[in-house]
Amino acid sequence: MKKIAVFTSGGDSPGMNACVRAVVRTAIFKGLEVYGIYRGYEGMIEGDIRRMQSYSVSNIVQRGGTILKSARSQEFRTPEGRKKAYENLKEFGIEGVVAIGGDGTFTGAKIFFEEYGIPTVGCPGTIDNDLYGTDYTIGFDTAVNTALEAIDKIRDTAAAHDRIFFIEVMGRDAGFIAVESGIGGGAEFVMVPETKTDLNQVVKSLKNLRKSKSSSIIVVAEGDDEGNAEVIMQKVKEKLNDKNKDFKVTTLGHIQRGGSPTARDRVLASRCGMAAVEGLIAGHQFHMAGVVNQEIRYTPFADCIGKAKPLNPDHLKLIDILNI
Repeated sequence: MKKIAVFTSGGDSPGMNACVRAVVRTAIFKGLEVYGIYRGYEGMIEGDIRRMQSYSVSNIVQRGGTILKSARSQEFRTPEGRKKAYENLKEFGIEGVVAIGGDGTFTGAKIFFEEYGIPTVGCPGTIDNDLYGTDYTIGFDTAVNTALEAIDKIRDTAAAHDRIFFIEVMGRDAGFIAVESGIGGGAEFVMVPETKTDLNQVVKSLKNLRKSKSSSIIVVAEGDDEGNAEVIMQKVKEKLNDKNKDFKVTTLGHIQRGGSPTARDRVLASRCGMAAVEGLIAGHQFHMAGVVNQEIRYTPFADCIGKAKPLNPDHLKLIDILNI
C-alpha cells in the first residue's frame, strides 16, 4: 500500500481535526502518500481530493469542526454514485481509506467495500457515543462537558426562581450524553431512550422533592420514548397540576457539536487516527479502530453498526441514589 485517503462524514464532532492530523502524519511517518477527501462521500463522488502534507494539518488539533468539511450525500446511496466514487479513488491511485464518522458513515463504507473492495478502516467520530467496539467516541467527552456547563448555569437561574427546568440534550437514539451530563450536573431525573420513562413516577417524586428542594433539573435525551423536552414538560405540568410552579424548557442543540475538543477527545482521536493507518497497513479491510479498556481494538463494521451499545447500569443506579 502506497497511497491512502482520509475523509470525515456525517455530523461533525469535536476532535475530528485531531484525528485527521494523526492520520496524515502517521501515514507520512510510515512512508505513504496521503490525500484528503473534502465533504465526505459527496466529495469522493465529485473528485474533490487533494494531496496532504504534514503542514496541511498544522495548528488544527485544538479546533472544533473538521477542516475536510462534511456533507450528507444522497447520490452515494445509489449504485451510480458509488461507481463514480470508486473511479475517482482509482484515478488518484488510492488503495485504502480512513473514514471518520458514525453509524451512517460506516454503513456507507460497508456497502462500498462489499461492492468494490476498497480497504477501509473507520475512526469513531460522533458525539452520540453509540458505536459498538469502543468505550468512547471522538467528541463525546467534549459534548458532555458542553452540556454540563449549560446545566450548571441553568441550575443557578432555576434555584433563583424556584423553577423546574427540562433540558434536552443530543444523542439521537442513545442516552449517553444525558446520563453523564445528568450525573455531573446533579439532575433530579434523567430520561433516556434505553429505559421506559414513567411520568407518573416522575410526578410523584417531584411532589416529594418539593419538601426539600424548590427547584429541579430534568435532563431529557432527544430520543426519549415520551417525546422531546417540550412535550414531556407539558405532560408533567398537566399531571402535577401545580399553578404555583414555573416550568421551563431549554434545548441545547448543536452547541454540543462545536467548540475546542477536550484533552480526552484529542488523545482518543489521535490514538484512533494512528491505529487506523496502522490497521490499513496490517491488512484490516473492513474495521473500526476503537479503544476498549485503554487498548486499541479493531471491530468489524458489521458489529459496529449492528450491535447495540448498552448504557452502564451503574450510571443509571447512580442517578437514583444521588438525587433523592
